[in-house]
Amino acid sequence: MSVDIESLSAKELTALINEAKKRKTTLSKRKPITQARKRVMQAAKNEGYTIAELFGGSGAAPAETRTRTSAPRKARKTTGKVAPKYRNPENANETWTGRGRQPRWLTAFTDAGRNRDEFLINPEG
Repeated sequence: MSVDIESLSAKELTALINEAKKRKTTLSKRKPITQARKRVMQAAKNEGYTIAELFGGSGAAPAETRTRTSAPRKARKTTGKVAPKYRNPENANETWTGRGRQPRWLTAFTDAGRNRDEFLINPEG
């Protein structure tokens, strides 16, 4: 929030200062967020729930509040290399596996009316 204090009258400035003091008092009475988060997580745990079950989402706490009892994350499954399926007849070094975005050279040929199957490396299989 940006307020142009230069354009405020003395009365408006005093009102703004009083609002700011009230807000500062309210914020100073609040406990740190890490304490509140720990209390909520502990209450959920005591009842046999996780934060994710109660509120949705991952329920993962920031690093400073994580405990050693957290389950490790599962590793992503990686796929192996895929053999090229299409080859550019004008440049044999340009190939495409058929996955992901279609390369520009193949797009240019198909836009010109040619069939993608014409560029198959192994048309039988």
